[in-house]
Amino acid sequence: MNVLNGHLGLFIDRYELTMAEGYFRDGRENVQANFDYFFRKNPFDSGFTVFSGLQDLLEMIQEFEFDASTIDHLHKEGFHAEFLEYLKKFHFKGIIEAPDEGEVIFPNEPILSVQGSLIETQLLETIVLNTLNFQSLIATKANRLRKAAGNRTIIDFGMRRAQGWAAIHGSRAAIAGGVDGTSNELASFLYGLKAVGTMAHSWVQSYEDELTAFRKYAEFHPVNCVLLVDTYNTLKIGIPNAIIVAKEMEQRGQRLFAIRLDSGDLAYLSKKTRKMLDDVDLTYIKIVASNQLDEYLINSLILQGAKIDSFGIGTSLITGQKDAALDGVYKLTDIDNRPVIKLSENVAKITLPGKKKIIRFFNDTGTFYADGIMLSDENENDIDVITHPQFSEKKSSVIGLKREQIGSMVMKSGEILLKKKSISEISEYRKFRVSQLSEEYKRFEFPHVYKVGLSKKLKKQRDLLINKEY
Repeated sequence: MNVLNGHLGLFIDRYELTMAEGYFRDGRENVQANFDYFFRKNPFDSGFTVFSGLQDLLEMIQEFEFDASTIDHLHKEGFHAEFLEYLKKFHFKGIIEAPDEGEVIFPNEPILSVQGSLIETQLLETIVLNTLNFQSLIATKANRLRKAAGNRTIIDFGMRRAQGWAAIHGSRAAIAGGVDGTSNELASFLYGLKAVGTMAHSWVQSYEDELTAFRKYAEFHPVNCVLLVDTYNTLKIGIPNAIIVAKEMEQRGQRLFAIRLDSGDLAYLSKKTRKMLDDVDLTYIKIVASNQLDEYLINSLILQGAKIDSFGIGTSLITGQKDAALDGVYKLTDIDNRPVIKLSENVAKITLPGKKKIIRFFNDTGTFYADGIMLSDENENDIDVITHPQFSEKKSSVIGLKREQIGSMVMKSGEILLKKKSISEISEYRKFRVSQLSEEYKRFEFPHVYKVGLSKKLKKQRDLLINKEY
């Protein structure tokens, strides 16, 4: 999704441009490089993360260029004329490797690799991080909501609470992560999503009385009609008025689809509402609940026996509460076929050098056992043990385990190789991959830590570079 009308080249942090200009003026524009995208910690204290945003990212990279107006802007910013001539012709011509969207991924794995000239790979840093960090965050949150809600419907109500245009990518990622629909009409149009809407309190307030408001709304929207019943008093006024309208709709051969509760004790109100509706043979009317819900509150409501069929989730979903961001990073790992490393006093922040791939190992039951990170030229069938990245004494045998490579080439010479999927197809793939993960990794409280280890050859290369730099 591109709303920047040809200015996408400026979707970038300035330091990438200053470095790119320096590389150019130093005659290094054709030096080859490899950058890895990875993150260091699962969001929400989760046991895993859902990979999302890849299709958007690839399409944006194809459109990543510097038109005349952006070149004029950079000229005014003081960039050198020769470098600006280079940018006029800029188009990413490299290679990108990545897993399928919807894949289950884990910390410190080289999720996406970008290969090409030093300048072109450097210039993509911000767009990679911005797109994958945010969409993977929201998709992971949505998957947690899906687990909490079970088969109940979940709708993204978050557009008005989103950080500006993030609402568009957020709604996409929410449905990729397991949500059923969105109130976001623009995201619905751009991505072919299911748009869902009810009414606001202002509709009810704009009429002299609630019953008239309900009657008018049902008249104009008889299909999938949902009445918001808590404007004045849910049980004394709202539900009785909804019942009157529902019975009138029956006389016209129509059916009221649902009522929505947006305040108060949702467990108590939903049970009372269900009884009131059932007592007058309106068992088919659904109950929708909204109001600052998250996966924990949904869990609690279900445990309390709440009679809720559908949840509208706003702020907590679209802003990724309680984690505002996924801590993804983009690091140089190879320059001119020479592996490089970034060191840190924090051992967890030491990067993995060279070009790499991820191999996933499976238990006999078909569930994920561990992920191994190895150099790209290694044969995965030769790997019989993987070693913990920080604690060398922790090793896991993978002898005899089924294995598959996670990730493939998705862009070559700047052209997208990936067959475009619908968001529902991405969500189905997510559902399948999550089903291959054992339950102990899916729980909200203290999930198991999934095993991610290094091959012997990769560990040796990393250790040699650490000793060399020290």
